Amino acid sequence: MTSSELPRVLFLCSGNYYRSRFAEELFNHCASAEGVPYRADSAGLLPVCQTHNVGPMSAFAIEGLKERGVPLPALLRLPRDVTEEDLRSAAITIAVKEVEHRPLVSSRFPAWAERVEFWHVDDVGDAPPRVALPLLEHGVRELLVRLGAAR
Repeated sequence: MTSSELPRVLFLCSGNYYRSRFAEELFNHCASAEGVPYRADSAGLLPVCQTHNVGPMSAFAIEGLKERGVPLPALLRLPRDVTEEDLRSAAITIAVKEVEHRPLVSSRFPAWAERVEFWHVDDVGDAPPRVALPLLEHGVRELLVRLGAAR
């Protein structure tokens, strides 16, 4: 089965720049290493999210991934907006901060609000990476255990 045929986990944050990108890359690295047959993707809930940040990925996410031994693609893609098709095609959708993201999901994609799993990881303005990234890592690792046990 190719990676494009695997069931998909969709990580959402506001700008698809820091938290969701970190979770996506970490999940894919760990799922591959542990033989968990899922593939992650990520997107942003703010409309035209790529205009809210500079560059393809937060330096905090890049550094956090490097510290964990996660290799990055040679070319990092730009942040992208979530679409209805993304939500429809995902086996699991996780928004990383309930207080911040539930209102965005409810207003932009009301039919999906009760199908999204919400975590509680603050953005960099509210929690430093040394706090937020371990919380994301813990969530990703718990999700991998859950998905591995479901096989």
